Amino acid sequence: MKKITPVFIVLIVIVGSFGIGYGIGHLIHKVLQPKAFYKVIDERAEALVPAATFDYVEGETFPDGSVIPAWFHDYTRVEHDASLKQYNIRKYGVKNDSTLLQTEAIQAVIDSAANNGGGVIYVPKGTYLTASLFFKQGTHLYLAKGAVLKASDNIGDYPVIDTRMEGQILKYFPGIVNADGVDGFTISGEGIINGNGLQFWRSFWQRRKVNRNCTNLEELRPRLIYISNSKNVQIQGIKLLNSPFWNSHFYRCENVKMFDLYIFAPVKPVKAPSSDAIDIDVCTNFLVKNCYMEVNDDAVALKGGKGPWADTDPNNGSNINIIIEDCTYGFCHGAITFGSESVHDRNIVLRRCQLDHCNRLLWLKMRPDTPQKYEYITVENISGHANHFLYIRPWTQFFDLKDRKDIPISYGQHITMRNIDLECQHFFNVKSSDQYVLSDFTFENIKVKATANGDIDKSLIENFVINNVSINQ
Repeated sequence: MKKITPVFIVLIVIVGSFGIGYGIGHLIHKVLQPKAFYKVIDERAEALVPAATFDYVEGETFPDGSVIPAWFHDYTRVEHDASLKQYNIRKYGVKNDSTLLQTEAIQAVIDSAANNGGGVIYVPKGTYLTASLFFKQGTHLYLAKGAVLKASDNIGDYPVIDTRMEGQILKYFPGIVNADGVDGFTISGEGIINGNGLQFWRSFWQRRKVNRNCTNLEELRPRLIYISNSKNVQIQGIKLLNSPFWNSHFYRCENVKMFDLYIFAPVKPVKAPSSDAIDIDVCTNFLVKNCYMEVNDDAVALKGGKGPWADTDPNNGSNINIIIEDCTYGFCHGAITFGSESVHDRNIVLRRCQLDHCNRLLWLKMRPDTPQKYEYITVENISGHANHFLYIRPWTQFFDLKDRKDIPISYGQHITMRNIDLECQHFFNVKSSDQYVLSDFTFENIKVKATANGDIDKSLIENFVINNVSINQ
């Protein structure tokens, strides 16, 4: 037998130490890093609770002068009645396993509840891998603290259905959590819907390297939440993380409330493309309150249709009576964005919000191939930082007039921005165009520090009232 030399022993120790070190490092990456990540999220989310409340002001009005209904001042949180049966998914054979796809098993619990008078689908602490789930009338979703609905990152696990995407009705993928034609649907708790979007994001950017004109729809990926043709919907307390596509999308809904939500999709190290926090699409009476939004696209986007004849398509329509208040913004492209597919928005209020490195406070995407009217908008009591205070320019991405010969004229009118203290680079980033008319703007009680451009060109807006506006003073 060969004698083991001291040099060989040293080599064994070095290699063994490297292996142990790698194993420990891998364990830290797999275990400790996610814990640290969730710890930061929990700390931010805890800062949102309880939500700030304000006394109801009788006679308070929307920008067009109509009275704000008392419904907007009812901040009652979801407390499921004891008469509602609890369907704990673990008691129905669903396993705490982040690697086992359990879509059918979880859907069977939802269907059982719907067929037996309704109830609360209770997701206990643990991680449950799933694709699209469809909630029915009378069913609700509750995510306990520590519960994670983790989305499959295999697009083959998702069905193709008739759905609404980017201002069109088409064949595409549903969300992870879906509800259509329901009254009174709720999602509540302290748990997480994790979109597990990394592979989708990487695939999107790889495709863009090959085809720079690749559209969102060409890179196949699901949303987190899609609710359509529904009313009296409330979502509260949960966290929406790492969505492959839009985080939440509401189409043709009425009376929707979103409270105390934490919505996050990263800008680095891999950007989460088109990860809008909240997309409001042909909805009436919509309240977003006390939410944290940090995404690699628009935080709140108003949609409703696109194309040269969008205003005549019965699938499209208006967003009316929308209030976003008491929210905190991390990075996003726009705190509130009108477009890129939107035909009419009226009575829109953004108020009492804090911005942290938001790209644009108010963004009007003026799409030259779509007739648009953005009217009666108020942005007030805002503080923090944004690269652009006001941003209005033609939006020409994927421009297509189809068979229309003329360019439809669009309008932005009756827009008030007041009581705002903001640091920004560009204060008034507005471009003139014969494609749209801007009128009846009011700037009032505004204090801005603009590092690049603080000029205002009043000639670009008809009937522009400026009162007590301080720039770099």
